Amino acid sequence: MSFLFTSESVSEGHPDKVCDKISDTVLDLFLRQEAEARVACETLATTNRIVLAGEVRASEDKIKKIFSEIEPAVRAAVADIGYEQEKFHHAHFEFQNYLHEQSADIAQGVDSTEKKEEGAGDQGLMFGYACRETEELMPAPIHYAHQILKELAAHRKADANTILGPDAKSQVTLRYNDDGSIAGVDKLVLSTQHKAGVSGEDIRALVTPLVAEILPKGWMVGPEDFLINPTGKFEIGGPDGDAGLTGRKIIVDTYGGAAPHGGGAFSGKDPTKVDRSAAYAARYLAKNIVAAGLADKCTIQIAYAIGVAAPVSVYVNTHGSQNVEEARLSALLTSNEVMDLTPRGIRTHLGLNNPIYTPTAAYGHFGRRAGEAGKGTFSWEAIDLADQLRVAL
Repeated sequence: MSFLFTSESVSEGHPDKVCDKISDTVLDLFLRQEAEARVACETLATTNRIVLAGEVRASEDKIKKIFSEIEPAVRAAVADIGYEQEKFHHAHFEFQNYLHEQSADIAQGVDSTEKKEEGAGDQGLMFGYACRETEELMPAPIHYAHQILKELAAHRKADANTILGPDAKSQVTLRYNDDGSIAGVDKLVLSTQHKAGVSGEDIRALVTPLVAEILPKGWMVGPEDFLINPTGKFEIGGPDGDAGLTGRKIIVDTYGGAAPHGGGAFSGKDPTKVDRSAAYAARYLAKNIVAAGLADKCTIQIAYAIGVAAPVSVYVNTHGSQNVEEARLSALLTSNEVMDLTPRGIRTHLGLNNPIYTPTAAYGHFGRRAGEAGKGTFSWEAIDLADQLRVAL
């Protein structure tokens, strides 16, 4: 049965993504000073104001230095996005920092001792997914939604006289054939902030060739199926147009709705929080299973209890596309033979105790190239387990 499926992305200048970038910038500040730092940083952004809240922990000799660096780093992050608007400017917004020490009750469940292995930072369930719709082994709608906005951002930053603003959203609807293959694009939606007085025709003339270059040959649609700024104009954008919060774009961050989501956000959380690290591990395992040719599509769920190191469950679903029994895959992953799925095991295997998180804040945590934003970044996108999985099964 043929069907349509839609995914959306939002740019780095979207209010919620501004907050994600700030939260991950703060996280990287802590990890740059201390690999075992604990961070859960939440950011609120609104008209000319940014507020931080949450819990942190680091050595006493490091805390003062880190705190002195937070405000300049936050302003630099906003400047990098490109906000120099009258009502949201990186040099002029009011800044409030309410970060405080991590709860001792949480710490005692997470920290390892001589008698107890380090436990998960919270209970919860995390999903990973991979499929053969793109070379990146990602669902095609979210992949192309991200790529469109990345291209617009690159164009905007390269042109000092650009008519585009930092805030933008894209939406890609694909047509699927009866056999699940992709027939092409059905609809495109793009809302992009722009300078005052710019016409819709000017925006269409600018963005149409950029989008056409991103899509596979033959996929570009005509003007009637490419909706650009449907409300008419989009001059007021970013946190001045709509308040932003960390962690409100969890579907944008993952698989665009093509796979389940456990509900936990990623940004601003250090890797003892399994919301983040186990979601990365689940993607890593699912991607390697597909890359190894063991299935064409794979969903993995991993679940934890707070303070307990080993997962309470590991679930594998290959959606009928497998070349080996799912039970064998599940048994292999549960055995820790290919990867230790304790929180520390994940962090060690993927090198997560490093300041690698700011680049993840926009355009998806998955479907990227390992190392694309510097050494150690997007390590969960490597397919270095594929040969080991083939041999083991």
